[in-house]
Amino acid sequence: MRLTVAIDTDTLPSTESDRLHRLVDEAGFFNLPTSLKSNAPGGDRFQYRVQIEDGERRREVTADESAVPENLQPLLDYLTDWARANQKRKMV
Repeated sequence: MRLTVAIDTDTLPSTESDRLHRLVDEAGFFNLPTSLKSNAPGGDRFQYRVQIEDGERRREVTADESAVPENLQPLLDYLTDWARANQKRKMV
């Protein structure tokens, strides 16, 4: 299953834009390693790839589901919810 979404915070209501910026900051996203790998075996796990651009800052992080740090999970949940909502709109 593949979910993708692109969000431009300039087009969001200010409350949503502020929330997304806060989640990025709380995750320490721009300080995370670019790859978060798990040593645990398992074939049916999710992998997340998140790319964020904020002015001059750009970073892409790829994370195995079991290697996601606690501070990154709320951002991933938010983005996953957006991707699922976007997918449903395309199906209707």
